[in-house]
Amino acid sequence: NGKRKKRSRKDDDDDDDDEKDGKDDDAEKEEEELPSTLEELDGLLEKARERLTKVQQKAGDFQNRRKWSLEEKQTLKKELAAAQYKDVDQRCHDKRLEVHISEKAVYDLDQTFLALDTALQTYHSAKMAKVNEIIRELWQVTYRGEDIDEIAIVSGEEAGSGRATRNYNYQVQMAKGNAKIDMRGRCSAGQRVLASIVIRLALAQAFCLHCGIMALDEPTTNLDEPNRKSLANGLARIIAHRSKQSNFQLIIITHDEDFIAAIRQELIVTAKTSMPDFFWRVSRERHKNGMYYSKLSQVDIEELPL
Repeated sequence: NGKRKKRSRKDDDDDDDDEKDGKDDDAEKEEEELPSTLEELDGLLEKARERLTKVQQKAGDFQNRRKWSLEEKQTLKKELAAAQYKDVDQRCHDKRLEVHISEKAVYDLDQTFLALDTALQTYHSAKMAKVNEIIRELWQVTYRGEDIDEIAIVSGEEAGSGRATRNYNYQVQMAKGNAKIDMRGRCSAGQRVLASIVIRLALAQAFCLHCGIMALDEPTTNLDEPNRKSLANGLARIIAHRSKQSNFQLIIITHDEDFIAAIRQELIVTAKTSMPDFFWRVSRERHKNGMYYSKLSQVDIEELPL
């Protein structure tokens, strides 16, 4: 055992010597590396000083901005305390509410306009169809020519008319078979007058309530004999066709008594009647005082020659 203890002490002494030698070597290495480490530390210190300078500059800028912001805040508070900004929140709320209501009103008006515009177009189409139906019926009853089967009013929207300013062009077309052409400049004077009367009757029936009165002032002006007879025939057929209407009255103002006689003749042939019973003749007579006066006298329709 004694030998063993001696051996152990010797080993411990050897280990201490090795450890001491290792520490000496580390110290020598640190001494060799120390100069380079100090240079690095100087560089790091210089960088840190530069960063510190930048941070201090930024801090100064932030302090200046903060000071300016505080001053601006105080200025704005004073402005908000002025009379023009009194109750500004409530006024802003009221204006926003007003804008919202205006937008809703504009939307409602736009929808109303669209509905009204659609209704007007539907009404226009329906009325034009009704007018043309009446025109077709009256024309087939009154006109006895072979060159025109029917007439109709044709409407078309003008090019360039907008939604708010919709305009229509109207023209009277005559048809023969499948051919349809504009009536203007392509028909006789008698056909034109008869078409005018038929269209007026159709418009009155379509748009007026129980309208039965129509007046013609000198309908035979610029008409030759065949056209006068044609117009008399058409009017006689209209009178015969409308005689069932209780409030129908046709007032004709004319200088042509032969035209009235022709209507009477057509009425006898068409309606088997000589209505009306009489007509009124307006003449001019000279009074004793030298003045001229109009004289209205009732004349029996039978006095007219057939």
